[in-house]
Amino acid sequence: MAEQKTRVYGLQFGLLCLSSFLFFASFNMIIPELPNYITKLGGGEYKGLIISLFTLTAGLSRPFSGQLADKVGRVPVMLVGGAVCIFCGFLYPITGTVAAFLLLRLVHGFSTGFTPTGTAAYVADIIPMERRGEATGLLGLSGSLGMAAGPAMGAAIANSYSLDAMFYASSAAAFLSVAVVARMHETLDNPNRFRMGLLKISRSEIFEPRVLDPSIVMLLTVVSYGVILTIIPDFSEHLGIQNKGLFFTSFTLSSLAIRFLAGRASDKYGRIQVLKVSTFLLVVAMGLIGWSTTATGLLLAAAVFGVAVGMNSPTVFAWTIDLSHPSHRGRAMATMYIALEAGIGIGALASGWLYANDTSMFPVVFWTGGACALLAFLYLIFIVKNKV
Repeated sequence: MAEQKTRVYGLQFGLLCLSSFLFFASFNMIIPELPNYITKLGGGEYKGLIISLFTLTAGLSRPFSGQLADKVGRVPVMLVGGAVCIFCGFLYPITGTVAAFLLLRLVHGFSTGFTPTGTAAYVADIIPMERRGEATGLLGLSGSLGMAAGPAMGAAIANSYSLDAMFYASSAAAFLSVAVVARMHETLDNPNRFRMGLLKISRSEIFEPRVLDPSIVMLLTVVSYGVILTIIPDFSEHLGIQNKGLFFTSFTLSSLAIRFLAGRASDKYGRIQVLKVSTFLLVVAMGLIGWSTTATGLLLAAAVFGVAVGMNSPTVFAWTIDLSHPSHRGRAMATMYIALEAGIGIGALASGWLYANDTSMFPVVFWTGGACALLAFLYLIFIVKNKV
């Protein structure tokens, strides 16, 4: 397979990083403005569903995207996710009811159910094992740049022009992502033509037991991210931050350099050692966010959060790839992503329920996310330690 080639970083990897940047910028562009958007529609009490519905369909589609990535190819799976983002960006401006908005969030979730699965399998095909931590760090760096640029750009467009213009810009970024993917070479050996029978998934094809440990760690750590996505826009406004995308920009920028360094460190010192540090830092970050009482304090806490996430994500991805079988790599990545979506969804739902538009509950909500990160830290120390 392509992973046996000696060349590590070439044109295909560069295109993959560019596409990842555009894709993540696309759907993150609209996130900071969605809580206010649904409130204006009359559904302020449903803020917790903004992220959880998105992650629900993303998680449900993972077994199918994993199956298709292993059978039809990595590139077609990435194209499907980008196409969904293009489609949804044009529909948001015409959603005039809360029900229509929530239904569209369900549909939009299919985008992250497909594209990241294909992307992760693709990078595993073209990068040798001894460089995977570094490569996933670089790929994550590209996605993080998109996550940093997206919210800030989206908020700026919404403030200077309109929410509709922001949604259309989201579609434009997704279109460019698809255009880049369309120029990439397929890495799956002997891909099959798509047929409806490939959508039939047996129970054994939904879950890859080889990657149980990284999936558990992923689930527990991304609960915090679900909390952040749901509550930070309101918390930023509470602290007087006009641009609700600044938190996301601060935490994402702080994760950029550390992603590359953490990836190389995990290649050298091991995935588990790096994850112990990252999960501990995540506990600290969520504690600091909960204690923040000023805009400056919140943005500094966001930077710590970014370091923790920047260390955690590429390391879990690389660990998952290490444990996966080449012929079931799509399934393995889908399993890990199901855990990711489940964790984000749980964090979003729980935080929306705990917060309930009561500003006095902000610290409790953030510390709850930190408690889940603490469980991940303890799992690595006491459970995974006995397996390696």
